[in-house]
Amino acid sequence: MEENNFISIEKKWQKKWLGNPELETDYLNTENKKYCLTMFSYPSGDKLHIGHWYNYGPVDTFCRFLKMNGYNIFQPQGFDAFGLPAENYAIKHGVHPAVSTDKNISTMRKQLKAIGALYNWDKEVVTCEKEYYKWTQWLFLKLYENNLAYRTEALVNWDPVDQTVLANEQVLSDGTSERSGAEVIQKPLKQWFLKITDYAEELLDFNEVNWPNKTKMMQKNWIGKSQGATVKFCLQNSDFKINVFTTRPDTLFGATYLVVSPEHSMLDEFNLKDDNDILEYCEKAKKKSELQRTDLSKEKTGVFTGLYAINPVNNERIPVWIADYVLVGYGTGAIMAVPGHDQRDFEFAKTYEIKIVKVVDLDNVSIEDNAFTESGIAVNSDFLNGMNTDKAKKEMIAYLEKNNFGEKTTTYRLKDWLISRQRYWGTPIPIVYDPNGKAHPIPEEYLPWLLPEDVEYKPKGTSPLGSSSELVERTEKIFGKGWRPEIDTMDTFMCSSWYFLRYPDSQNSNQPFSKESLKWLPVDYYIGGAEHATMHLLYARFITKVLRDLKFLEFNEPFLNLYHQGTITKNSVKMSKSKGNTVAPDDFVNSYGSDTFRCYLMFMGPFDEGGDWNDKGIKGIYRFLNKSFAILEKGFADNETSEDLFIYNDTIKKVTEDLKLMKFNTALSKMMEFVNFYSNKKMSKNIFENFVKILSPFAPHISEELWSRLENKNSVFSNTWPKFDESKLVKDKITVAVQVNGKLRGQIDVSSDLSRDDILLSSKEHENVQNHINDKEIIKEIYVPGKLVNFVVK
Repeated sequence: MEENNFISIEKKWQKKWLGNPELETDYLNTENKKYCLTMFSYPSGDKLHIGHWYNYGPVDTFCRFLKMNGYNIFQPQGFDAFGLPAENYAIKHGVHPAVSTDKNISTMRKQLKAIGALYNWDKEVVTCEKEYYKWTQWLFLKLYENNLAYRTEALVNWDPVDQTVLANEQVLSDGTSERSGAEVIQKPLKQWFLKITDYAEELLDFNEVNWPNKTKMMQKNWIGKSQGATVKFCLQNSDFKINVFTTRPDTLFGATYLVVSPEHSMLDEFNLKDDNDILEYCEKAKKKSELQRTDLSKEKTGVFTGLYAINPVNNERIPVWIADYVLVGYGTGAIMAVPGHDQRDFEFAKTYEIKIVKVVDLDNVSIEDNAFTESGIAVNSDFLNGMNTDKAKKEMIAYLEKNNFGEKTTTYRLKDWLISRQRYWGTPIPIVYDPNGKAHPIPEEYLPWLLPEDVEYKPKGTSPLGSSSELVERTEKIFGKGWRPEIDTMDTFMCSSWYFLRYPDSQNSNQPFSKESLKWLPVDYYIGGAEHATMHLLYARFITKVLRDLKFLEFNEPFLNLYHQGTITKNSVKMSKSKGNTVAPDDFVNSYGSDTFRCYLMFMGPFDEGGDWNDKGIKGIYRFLNKSFAILEKGFADNETSEDLFIYNDTIKKVTEDLKLMKFNTALSKMMEFVNFYSNKKMSKNIFENFVKILSPFAPHISEELWSRLENKNSVFSNTWPKFDESKLVKDKITVAVQVNGKLRGQIDVSSDLSRDDILLSSKEHENVQNHINDKEIIKEIYVPGKLVNFVVK
């Protein structure tokens, strides 16, 4: 079999595709549109790795399939170009982040074009360009104008290596930074926040989208809706009240102590930090991340305040403790501890010898060794005794509200989105401060509020923009002497929270998007990593809903269908530029061609599972594509047998159904079976033409070449996807294996509608079978319909 020069074929067709009107998107026609989008890449390194290809190649295959099914496809590309890696590179090598980023984008753009994808490059978005971040600043101002952006002092996750704030989502479970690996500490800073909590309830509604259940659950768990009651506890001999939220108000009679966070206002109210033990404990808590403090497996620690509160339902005096597992940012920063029915409280009570009372029972359950945390029947609870948990909750809430001891409450674990970053390479926050320190929004006429260039990048614990003389001079020139600029930049998730809205109108210099361009929205298919569930995907939903409420949009969700590709690992570790374990696709593309590499990635396994990288099977895909050429080279059959029509229609059906579900590996496997069937026989021209059509989304360059060699003048992608004929999927003949005493002695081809007796008779007439049953008694005849005959003889 002669090998084809796939490299030259690909270069040839990539040139021909440029400006081909058959392949262009009709931007004015959104009646039959499909907006297909992959999460854009970050140009932190100078090359795409296999993980990028694994996202982009298969999705382009899906898009080409949609195009051939009559849809007007929009598949843009861009670069999420702000962020820490470029800035760290600048610090290390003395190169401005804009220079290194631009160079990396040029390389990655070239690699992306080598994929041969149907990308709408005329709609490219690059987030670090002022033409884009002008509108990110506009978005911030709209949030600010509508009281959805605010500045306040808060304890934040501080990365001492990267010298910047991290969102909770960027801190790993061991308390280290996702990017630098440094141990994250808690630090009080004035920061800018967005009120994502205002949309907590609506963000729990997924009725309009087709998303993976796991992703929806991750968002629901992150939002953390809880329903219960807020209870007021008065401190003994004081008017000071501690409010606590509980999801189990039915257990209030079992509350034997209170716990407040080390940051609770009560500590200042009563000067508790004058006590050295309390001060030392609170200082240690500052050095722990939120995840470390809430780790259920960690040893429970605390310190007694010396104060007591009064349980409002039984007037019992209960001690007030400080413990780091209570967080000031969640709920009220205080909890009522019911050790009999909460395992964390149980372990704390056992450690510090605090009273444990059973107030919920079920079949005389014991609470000697563990808390009983399930529902049951109220006991030792006065007026609640004998009620089941649900009824007891309602009765207790009614009692609290009647006596002004508390009220029914719904809370959310979700916190407002912290967007301030103390780094250089990001979108400047469009705020200035007057001489009295009051914040003012920068008028839109001064947007884009440019990122200055006279900056010292090296982290000093404050934002690098503070070192810019040009920024201060610009601010004073416009606003007056003594005015100063905001020196924090925005979280890069702000850039990606709305980029999908910009693509259809990326060249618009007058507005972020036009009413006409929004007809392309929402995104029909969005493909990217599941790791963004509680960051990018949540933020994009929030921003979409805000812009809808501000009358800029008329839809509720950004992404209708969401699909997560699997992760490609190297030696079982996720490929990452920061880990230095990436594999570049270039060598494989240069050796076997883009189509071969694309097909191999899709053939490795299910698209949503990924796998560990190895290149052992790529030659098999290469042979398959060469065999496809060989069919053309040996000429065509003059007619089509019923067997030809069966395997042809069966292949069309399988590939069509698999592509609808992005099951690329099984679709390819079916096509390989199809080609192997014709390894020793000719195929009709009609069947081959339709085979080229179904091959084309997988191997677009090779398929265009085959299509042209069939003397077609148009692009294969301007053709309609083949339909299968169900009537041809019923085989006229079946092959039945014939055994004697369980050993295969032959096979027969018979009509599919032949009776059992006729099939048994035909089996006995097989020459080799006769050799094994003649002169022997047949004691049993077994027939498995359509598959097997077995004669048991003695």
